[in-house]
Amino acid sequence: MKYRKMGKLGIESSAFGLGCMRFNGAASGDSTIDEEKAIGLIRRAIDGGVTYLDTAYVYLDKTSEIVLGKALLDGYRDKVRIATKMPIEAVKNREDMEKLLAEELGKLQTDHIDFYLMHGINKEKWERFKEMGAPEFFDDMKREGKIRYKCFSFHGPYEDYEYIIKDWDWDMVQIQYNYMDTENQAGTKGLELAGSLGIPVVIMEGLLGGRLAKAPDNVQALYDAFPTKRSAVEWGFRWLCDHPEVSVVLSGCNEAEQIDENLKIFDTVEAGIMSEEEHRLIKDVQDAYKSRTKVSCTGCRYCMPCPGGVDIPGVFSAWNNCSLYNVDPKDDWGLRMLKGREATPDKCLKCGACERACPQHLPIIDKLQEAWAVLG
Repeated sequence: MKYRKMGKLGIESSAFGLGCMRFNGAASGDSTIDEEKAIGLIRRAIDGGVTYLDTAYVYLDKTSEIVLGKALLDGYRDKVRIATKMPIEAVKNREDMEKLLAEELGKLQTDHIDFYLMHGINKEKWERFKEMGAPEFFDDMKREGKIRYKCFSFHGPYEDYEYIIKDWDWDMVQIQYNYMDTENQAGTKGLELAGSLGIPVVIMEGLLGGRLAKAPDNVQALYDAFPTKRSAVEWGFRWLCDHPEVSVVLSGCNEAEQIDENLKIFDTVEAGIMSEEEHRLIKDVQDAYKSRTKVSCTGCRYCMPCPGGVDIPGVFSAWNNCSLYNVDPKDDWGLRMLKGREATPDKCLKCGACERACPQHLPIIDKLQEAWAVLG
């Protein structure tokens, strides 16, 4: 297992961090998690050298922290650092923060949390956290030893990210990043900004929830033609670890074989490891994925609001997502959200307002119908 420095903190972590959000359910259906199996997986990872474990209050119907706490009994807690998260949706004041932290410490069966994150904040949520006194609370808990490092995880536009990371003395940040998200959310600019500030970066969605682990035919052909043979999983993690700003790459594992594969991969990767030829390969892979794009919507939202209530950029994003990564529409999270909000193309009034507003002059009405033929 390769270990990497965590920025200004003066500590090291395993490059592979085990994500505790994707454990399988029990065969009986009586539990969100098959506890015996999950505990075995967690301990297998730790025995293999993993020192960073990531969970959250809300993961797996609020059971992930409980199972992780059980897995860290019998001396395993002393071998690792735990990251978990405070959900802003459950917080209205400092008293709520104190209750949540106490609950999480109890579930995890520990007296301290190493990396305590404000979960999934954007600029608006960060301002709400500040109004409720979260920065003062996190500082107080750090002084009391109940948390070691104050952190945040982020899904949102780069502008929000830059504002947040510069607005407080953060100890760590967790971002979504992979070779298809270099300009999405925090992106490469956000990764490099954190590095310039000495703030360690933990990577989530390094394989886009597993989508980059299953290469479509045109991408697999590129991997197969390259002289050095590696799996799509290894290429994804190798590319991430090539970046010196990356401290930890999270990976959620459901099977022992996945743990073992990751242990082997993260025993070989380090910053600056990729050759020019390998970087060209990943550029070709990016282009191959992008060639599967169905509609060149940039998400500028000039077409919104739609008089019929259709989330036009959301529909095109879901359509592109299913095509790029061979995702079954019924498994696409974005599409499920659209259906839940009744913002789907079947609500289109064909009024043309969107097409008149679109700076790219896309034939939106026709494209919505094409999308719905696939997604509906």
